[in-house]
Amino acid sequence: MRPGPRDAITDVPGLLVGQAHDAALRSGVTVLTARAPFAAAVDVMGGAPGTRETELLAPDRLVPAVDALVLSGGSAFGLDTASGVAEGLRALGRGFEAAGQRVPIVPAAILFDLGNGGDKGWTANPYAALGRKALEMARADVAEGSHGAGHGATTATLAGGIGTASLVLEGGHSVGALVAVNAVGSATVGGGPHFWAAPWEIGAEFGGLGSAMPPPGPPPTKLAAPGEATTLAIVATDAALDKAGCRRMAVAAQDGIARALVPAHTPFDGDLVFAASTGARPLGGPAEALWLGHAASTCLARAIARAVYHAAPGGPLPSWQERFGR
Repeated sequence: MRPGPRDAITDVPGLLVGQAHDAALRSGVTVLTARAPFAAAVDVMGGAPGTRETELLAPDRLVPAVDALVLSGGSAFGLDTASGVAEGLRALGRGFEAAGQRVPIVPAAILFDLGNGGDKGWTANPYAALGRKALEMARADVAEGSHGAGHGATTATLAGGIGTASLVLEGGHSVGALVAVNAVGSATVGGGPHFWAAPWEIGAEFGGLGSAMPPPGPPPTKLAAPGEATTLAIVATDAALDKAGCRRMAVAAQDGIARALVPAHTPFDGDLVFAASTGARPLGGPAEALWLGHAASTCLARAIARAVYHAAPGGPLPSWQERFGR
């Protein structure tokens, strides 16, 4: 397996990512969309998720495809982001047809960034407008670090952010991951610069420092109340998967969170993985599905490290570059 040309989730042909943030608010939104509806599923392993329209992603539900997936800051307020995205899609004539109307299907998940020092004194919810702006910014290039839903994100020891990565399998299928890292746990070993995801690093994409032995004692954590930390991810492929196949890929991709964040899937995190398929390339058989899951978890581990590696300074916690950059 090798990275795609952008080393981003948009190496899956047809996928686009839009991002918007408000620097004063210290929060933002990231939207994955495509030129046509796509199959999707979800798997939740965190103990404190916040979601919208995820129940319809189950294999036995009516709607076969979605128009966009949303990752947002803002805790429960951020769920309104999907309303702005849906308005923008409706204006484009997108959506599930019902009673002569177009109803865009926009599942969403939120992370908690209300305590990061930003100006949260607004009187009108700003997230719908941020969602529509992010949709309008949808393109193939994906900015990493302190962008979109990762703008105000943190981990136990360092600033969090947005990360992405991709792989092209031997059979030609593309797999990518997109993640907003706002975790209770840490992406680095102890208080040092080495990433837990180092065994899956390609080249020097997050510093090339290799692995380090963990120090004795418990790993650092970000003390949080339930719901105040979350890692939100999307993994995607051009392999033809139905909603059940997408669900299996989402389950496998959860391993990427456990490879890159310690501890992971805690009662205080809302860890969630969406999986998406554009269906452009036939799937050869069960063995190919196995490698799709492995590639998704590998991409997600790499994307988490890249999110932290590329985070900008200026937040409530130091960035990796501030503390360890050369």
